[in-house]
Amino acid sequence: MIPTREVYWNISNIWLMYVLFCFAAAAFAYGFWRHIRAWGATLPADRAGRVGERLAGFAKYVFGQARIHGLGRPSRLRHIYAGTFHGFFFFGLIILFVGTLVVMAQEDFGLHIMQGTFYLWFQSLALDLAGLFAIVGLCMAMARRLFFKPDRLENTQRELFNAPVLLVILVTGFTIEGLRIAATNDPWAAWSPVGALAAKALAAAIPAEGLRPLHASLWWFHLVTVLALFAALPYTKLRHVFTAPLNIYFRPLDARGAILKPIDLETAESFGVKALDQFSFKSLLDLDACTECGRCQDACPAFASGKPLSPKKVIFDLRDLLHEKRDSEGAIETDAATLVPDLIGENALWACTTCMACMEACPVFIEHVPKIVDMRRYLVMEEGRFPDTMQQSVRSMESRGHPFPGNTMGRLDWCKDLDVRVLAEGESAEYLYWVGCATALNARNHSTARALVNILNEARVDFGILGEAEHCTGDPARRMGNEYLFQTLAQQNIATFESRSVQKIITTCPHCLNSLKNEYSAFGTKYEVVHHSQLLADLVASGRYAPHGDYNASVTFHDSCYLGRYNGVFDEPREVIAARAGTSMIEMERHREASFCCGAGGGRMWMEEPLENRVSNLRARQALETGADVVGVSCPFCMTMLEEAVNAEKGGRDVRVLDIAELLHGPERK
Repeated sequence: MIPTREVYWNISNIWLMYVLFCFAAAAFAYGFWRHIRAWGATLPADRAGRVGERLAGFAKYVFGQARIHGLGRPSRLRHIYAGTFHGFFFFGLIILFVGTLVVMAQEDFGLHIMQGTFYLWFQSLALDLAGLFAIVGLCMAMARRLFFKPDRLENTQRELFNAPVLLVILVTGFTIEGLRIAATNDPWAAWSPVGALAAKALAAAIPAEGLRPLHASLWWFHLVTVLALFAALPYTKLRHVFTAPLNIYFRPLDARGAILKPIDLETAESFGVKALDQFSFKSLLDLDACTECGRCQDACPAFASGKPLSPKKVIFDLRDLLHEKRDSEGAIETDAATLVPDLIGENALWACTTCMACMEACPVFIEHVPKIVDMRRYLVMEEGRFPDTMQQSVRSMESRGHPFPGNTMGRLDWCKDLDVRVLAEGESAEYLYWVGCATALNARNHSTARALVNILNEARVDFGILGEAEHCTGDPARRMGNEYLFQTLAQQNIATFESRSVQKIITTCPHCLNSLKNEYSAFGTKYEVVHHSQLLADLVASGRYAPHGDYNASVTFHDSCYLGRYNGVFDEPREVIAARAGTSMIEMERHREASFCCGAGGGRMWMEEPLENRVSNLRARQALETGADVVGVSCPFCMTMLEEAVNAEKGGRDVRVLDIAELLHGPERK
């Protein structure tokens, strides 16, 4: 017969354990109650529904740890290492916690389940191995902190405090088990292999009469340490054990391109975010959910190029202020100091390209970009403070309908000799080709539009353009923080669409794609918007268009942030490149979700910066390292930034930057 485990063997006055637990639970509850008070009581409607999707994501990202391990995306060795030790520790503790619940069910509720084979397989072997894996994971984490010391981590004494305490808890747990086995000569010791090894070592080092008293004293020490850590958890970094899963549950489920919420300009008492209490529930929860892994900083192109922005530091500074400005009940105190520039420098805010690499890298779905844009909104709409070159582009959007001050081109210059129909009021076509400012008003990008039009004509696609009736979508204005101008332009364009019964739209600009598809819907519209890479891939796959001739060249493709991370379009551009006979693909190290920004987003297209400080030059070097003959792009902003940067970095090499439409339709390579 297999005996049951005697949980409280050698332990008396068990009632004291429950008293201590009540004190620890009270401290724990009070700590988290103060956090919840600070986040605010109102949960936005867009974070409350779709419970099934939220639970599915919770399972994937909390228990599946998909983002920690980097599953399904390009991962670096350090991410694999971190994912491994976190997995060992996380699942080890989960199994140990379940084992504790089983003990509670038996001893406190009288459910006799710790017996028979369950006792052997789970309460002995599984828990033993779980504890071992947890120790291994913890030691790997401590080794990284003590010896490797990655720059993105905060290697302070505070950071090194939690791990030793957890290690003491795990080691004393095995020591207690070893003392029990040694003192009772447990015949089933082999089912607890680590405990059995500990028993042999302890029996050899401690006299038999000392095993029982040492077991009892160490049992109480272990219990008090566990309860003390439990009580302190809301006040330390370890609170992310609860706040991170909560943040994952409340992650945004709408299209990422729709993450910036419009301001109700008629009822709003203020614009943007000036102080902490103006942030949303989720924005404040973000601050307490941060695991301090530093992956956001590691992914940030602004930080990599030496600019004064670290998304990690933005979150840290806001979090520290949140904890400093809470009253005794946890509510945020009213404070006259503004976040910018009193806490976060203006130059740091304007350095952001809004590429969302930080948000893509974050394992717990912290939303850095909306916070930055909200603070920009305050600077622009309340204070009127933003860089001079951005102000010039804003004035150009207001007066001329595009963000390029000093530009003398007309919106039809690119197609004067082409068969293109300009839609007048009352006319319609199957597709509206939305050319976009960066394509129509930039001579280099004219060839992209011309190549696309020639392909559409050959494929007999029914389309038209707006010509001079086309105005900027407002994307640059919104990213700069001028929400009023964005909404003005959006409503003007929507009226133009209605006058031409527009239902389907083609764009060559991912920024326009994102605004028309994801952001205009907030004004009651819904269009079928496709990027030209998607339409071209479909035309080739359906046989409606066949490329002319070969293009014998190796190609590396740059994933545009607003096409890839914002809208999930990764395969279609590569399918277009592959359709041109003679081409071969070479991927950059940072591609698809992990792609590196060209540096133009977030309004930075209209900012001057030194050559050595340009994001575009860093990306150009990454492209040139592949040895490819062609750098493929699918965005007019990327074309402008990367062509200049590649020409500056390529030396004597013959490397061209081509849009995928040019590559598909263009002449044979000589």
